[in-house]
Amino acid sequence: MRVLAVGAHPDDVEILCGGTLAKYAARGDQVTIMVATNGNVGSPTHTKEEIAAIRRSEAEKSAAIIGADLIWLGFDDEFLFHERETRMAFINAIRQANPDVMFVHGASDYHPDHRISGEIASDCRIPVTVRLIETEYPHMDKVPHVFIMDNIGSIGFEPEAYVDITDTFETKCQMLRCHESQDTWLQHLYGMEYVEFMAKASSLRGMAIGVKYAEAFRSLPMYPVSGGPHLLP
Repeated sequence: MRVLAVGAHPDDVEILCGGTLAKYAARGDQVTIMVATNGNVGSPTHTKEEIAAIRRSEAEKSAAIIGADLIWLGFDDEFLFHERETRMAFINAIRQANPDVMFVHGASDYHPDHRISGEIASDCRIPVTVRLIETEYPHMDKVPHVFIMDNIGSIGFEPEAYVDITDTFETKCQMLRCHESQDTWLQHLYGMEYVEFMAKASSLRGMAIGVKYAEAFRSLPMYPVSGGPHLLP
């Protein structure tokens, strides 16, 4: 199976589906992480150019832990918009990954980049199959099934399916720890301990199904539905 996780920022998929991606990778599936923005405003000390380069390097290290490919789109952090340029970039990137299953942000997440990223990715799942929409990579022959990831903080999200990530939780932590600059930034802004924040959400979702740690998802409720929870690892 080919799996694509689309995050707005360099650490988003690690927080929301890193354990699930690790399970896919461990069983031999091809995993790709796609990052829409470059994180170029998330630092109390670095310039935009410096922090963007740092965050890309961190994303590469994180993806390497599970042997995932990384697609870096490089749009400006905090200013992701749904327009022709972004849609075409998403179409091309999704075609590059050629996924059977795609993970995206939901429409009720707190961050506008998250919401817009999820909207664009979801809206591109059919255009990626259209031959006359021309990009660097050729059109796909299938519409990928789309799973919506949990919201940050697990607020305002009603899960439909869960993945027990107890056995890959430490891998998820390792991936998240690669994003050292974001840890520094969140401590600066909110006094928040990065991995502890993620662990609380994973523990909350785990309690719902009687395991230590879990991640939560919903299938995109739009035609055509090309799969379901059985596609989760």
